[in-house]
Amino acid sequence: MTDRAGFSINGQTVAPGTRRTVNLPVSVLSDHTPITMSAHVIHGRKPGPVICVTAGIHGDEVIGVEIVRRLLGLPKLGALSGTLIAVPIVNAYGFMNHSRYLPDRRDLNRCFPGSPGGSLAARLAHLLMTEIIGRCDMGIDLHSAAVHRTNLPQVRIAPGSPELLRLARLFGAPVVLRSKLREGSLRMSAREAGIDILLYEAGEGLRFDEMAVRAGVTGILRVLVDQGMMGARSVSRARTRPMLCKSSQWLRAPQGGLLRMFRSEGDVVGAGDLLAVVSDPFGEIETEITAPQEGVIVGRAVLPIVNEGDALFHLADIASMDEAEYTVESLASQLGDSTLFDEDEII
Repeated sequence: MTDRAGFSINGQTVAPGTRRTVNLPVSVLSDHTPITMSAHVIHGRKPGPVICVTAGIHGDEVIGVEIVRRLLGLPKLGALSGTLIAVPIVNAYGFMNHSRYLPDRRDLNRCFPGSPGGSLAARLAHLLMTEIIGRCDMGIDLHSAAVHRTNLPQVRIAPGSPELLRLARLFGAPVVLRSKLREGSLRMSAREAGIDILLYEAGEGLRFDEMAVRAGVTGILRVLVDQGMMGARSVSRARTRPMLCKSSQWLRAPQGGLLRMFRSEGDVVGAGDLLAVVSDPFGEIETEITAPQEGVIVGRAVLPIVNEGDALFHLADIASMDEAEYTVESLASQLGDSTLFDEDEII
């Protein structure tokens, strides 16, 4: 028995020691089909913080949905303290249509904090802020690269927050990037409401990537352990400290044509290293793309057909090539060797 109160959301109460999926009405389609935003609430028997995990703000970024699915299937969550709210698909419209956007072509992550009487995007943003984010002590928002790009697992944090930096390093993705808050983003609106958000980026739009999924699940568990919601033995610590990259830049196609890549995400490169070649279809003109400085490739294009000016490589700064190579290899090896993902067939 416990004296802890139940967790109420949308008129439903989740009793201590139980879990429930709650459907939050969003709108109705033109054919009268109702659309909801579904939140799974795990309300522990013991008190603790309230943490949310959100995914699918961009409907084509499906890797976060898989991360949430695997997270919720872990038996370890049965002994959770505090409350975990997981929203695997925020933007159901985009998810069903394999699209980043809402039906009116708005980017939901530029519409926060939203309003109850505004556009569809504004209403959905307002619903997420009031019913989920506003109830939490902190959040973890899951993203991937856009379609036709892929990202090395990385955590992005707002500058000027020592606590977010500590949590980002603890998360254990290979790279931590300082990233300015954008007007209308979930991170900015949450920060204004006094709630910190860790942003996890990994993989490609409309694709799964096993290592990116494992890094996401493991990182979330590490944060839950740090916040006292799970036992210290629930997940191992990262073997090495992630790289803190203070700046990054996109290297763009100098001409249109066919792209041949010689480097990939996670590769550590030196100044002048050959990354790719862009050729015209006749093979008459070839232009090399080289690294302007030492760095680690944290994102890249995946299509072999490019136009002049297309973003090809996202290169982040590093302090040491040897240290960067060791960090990427060590964390990748740890994820590959982890027994966490052998515990249950659902994982």
